[in-house]
Amino acid sequence: MAAALPNSAEAVDAILTVSRETKERLQTYVALLEKWQKSQNLVAPATLKTVWVRHVADSAQAFAVAPDARTWVDLGSGAGFPGLVTGIILAEIGEGLVHLVESNSGKAAFLRAVARETGARVAIHVKRIEAFTAEFAEEVDAVSARALAPLDELLRLAEPLLTGNARGVFHKGQDFVSELTKATPSWAFDLVEQSSPIEAGSRIVVLSNVRRRDPTARSIAG
Repeated sequence: MAAALPNSAEAVDAILTVSRETKERLQTYVALLEKWQKSQNLVAPATLKTVWVRHVADSAQAFAVAPDARTWVDLGSGAGFPGLVTGIILAEIGEGLVHLVESNSGKAAFLRAVARETGARVAIHVKRIEAFTAEFAEEVDAVSARALAPLDELLRLAEPLLTGNARGVFHKGQDFVSELTKATPSWAFDLVEQSSPIEAGSRIVVLSNVRRRDPTARSIAG
């Protein structure tokens, strides 16, 4: 688990292979996070001691489960996990874009600073999620979110984006089974789960073919 991974750029190697240049970009990101943390509440202070494992490597799992996705929307981006990490990985590939949606202006300023210094392929939207999805008209390949909301609420927020072949790529913890039980009466989807090497009981879930259930239907089979 997390204790077996080094708290350095090499922690990412447990998730996917990236270049030396990408690791250098990620190092720049972490340095800026530590600097800005002094004035902005970007992450829980206790997690800074294991930032490479707890935040960076954990975030890299989003791209690892959807490596073909090029257009992403990251909801409630906060300090950029996982969306900004995805954008840095896309910089190595040389194509794609992550739309980071964050309503807090201070956190958005931090995202801009990291994007400038790392060349991450991101666009930053300082908006509430509902306002963003009401206006956004592009097709996307994947929607990511980490520690944002329970599954049923997350699907409500992401629904306007989860059309066509778009997938939801969500970090979930030990409560996922109860979240799934609560969500399935209202939502149908195809689900793939992958256990996380970062924390026991955590997982990355990939949802496709997301649709609302007919409220008049009796069946709740997914």
